[in-house]
Amino acid sequence: MSMTTAEIAPQITPDELKKLAEQSNAWPFEEARKIVARLKSKPKDEVIFETGYGPSGLPHIGTFGEVARTAMVRHAFRVLTEDRYPTRLIAFSDDMDGMRKIPDNVPNQQMLAEHLGKPLTAVPDPFGTHDGFAQHNNARLRAFLDQFGFDYEFYSATEQYRSGAFDATLLRALERYDEIMAVMLPTLGEERQATYSPFLPVSPSTGRVLYVPMKATDAKAGTITFADEDGTDVTLPVTGGHVKMQWKPDFGMRWAALGVDFEMFGKDHQTNAPIYSKICRILGVEPPVQFVYELFLDEKGEKISKSKGNGLAVEEWLRYAPHESLALYMFQKPRVAKRLYFDVIPKAVDEYLQHLAAYPAQDAAARMENPVWHIHDGAPPAEEAPISFAILLNLASASGAADKAGLWGFIARYAPGATPQTHPLVDRLAGHALAYYEDFVKPNKRFREAADIERAAMAELVTRLKRLDPGETDPETIQFEVYEAGKTQPFDNLRDWFRALYEVLLGQSQGPRFGGFAAIYGVPETIALIEKGLSGELARD
Repeated sequence: MSMTTAEIAPQITPDELKKLAEQSNAWPFEEARKIVARLKSKPKDEVIFETGYGPSGLPHIGTFGEVARTAMVRHAFRVLTEDRYPTRLIAFSDDMDGMRKIPDNVPNQQMLAEHLGKPLTAVPDPFGTHDGFAQHNNARLRAFLDQFGFDYEFYSATEQYRSGAFDATLLRALERYDEIMAVMLPTLGEERQATYSPFLPVSPSTGRVLYVPMKATDAKAGTITFADEDGTDVTLPVTGGHVKMQWKPDFGMRWAALGVDFEMFGKDHQTNAPIYSKICRILGVEPPVQFVYELFLDEKGEKISKSKGNGLAVEEWLRYAPHESLALYMFQKPRVAKRLYFDVIPKAVDEYLQHLAAYPAQDAAARMENPVWHIHDGAPPAEEAPISFAILLNLASASGAADKAGLWGFIARYAPGATPQTHPLVDRLAGHALAYYEDFVKPNKRFREAADIERAAMAELVTRLKRLDPGETDPETIQFEVYEAGKTQPFDNLRDWFRALYEVLLGQSQGPRFGGFAAIYGVPETIALIEKGLSGELARD
């Protein structure tokens, strides 16, 4: 993800590319233009993009989405500015937070209960693979991001606090303690106001992150004084990892300390974003450009939560679909709430294939609006997929293929000369289709017998298909015969005819364009499948 603009679009000049970027309506360019405007008022030599991760639970695809989308904005910015600025993308893990509750989807929960309140990096790893719980989750996140080839730098809050990287900003926050309190207190209830402090000390006796009021602050000495859990007054420096900041002031402090220029976050942060910005300004730094995206929902329409483990795990999408389809899903309508569950995968795959197929014929301006331009840093692969994912799923269903070799027998018939070597994307899709079919389609297949009107139309379709050349592979020719067969019977709507084909022959209520499926599956094989459906054999199996 580090191409120059010349490598990205060699067919037009960098200046022409920049002009197109200035006019593009694609949302990454809209955000990139805001960063350019910010630099005009606040010039700097390096531009910092940041994403945040809370390692209180295992990473999920929503976490990945922040990095993928931010990387798209970063790339758009580089094109817009012709690479005049060095850029960095920081993936920041807020792993010094105290563990407030035990996630539902991890083992050894009784052991974890003994460490409630401790920084996540000080909580033992319930999986037994790393030095701490946060370290385990951080490693999971980094492995996933590395798999996608993101150009990023991983930052641990614990390491930043303890190394002294935040010390200067923390001392400034202590100097401006009253100003920060003036921002925070009006946002709190009366009871919380009485105990609130923007600094959370780490107890020297228990190791827990304490939510306690300050008895004294000394900006000159750089210290705070508070009552420890045993009631003893303790004085600690705010530097060196002895304290961390409450999450709202911490957001603004981090922006100031790292010089962040762009950050996106979920809608659940939207009401607090002005607070983050005010804290950042109090610390003497202009807050970054901010992009608020809508939250992902699970199959029940509930917000996805790392601690609950609802929704998709990062590894699961990659079992059932190529990573490009996931990147597309993240690109599309980021300000609209979307379900992020298994049933969205097939559509995302086919939409990616459609955008990829359209790209070569588009002019330069249209290409920069095409999602694949942003997914592939301006250089989409010149690879065709002569078959849709939906059809591959139905081939797996109808053929009973146990491996990719079985599906390739049908693919090669439809696209002579195509092989796993010449069409590696299709080969990947075949493997994903088999996995998706086995886990989600097969367990839910429900065949039924055809009604009289449907039987008559299917018999007519068999007659019509038998008149065709057995080697016919033109989807339109076959689709015409399917339509004509349906028209011979008094269906209220031809959609009922196609639904009958899917339910009787494939055991599902919907499917791909039947002519395309039959062209790839084969005319003789389709005839045999219909005859099995008419005999009731499929419904009895």
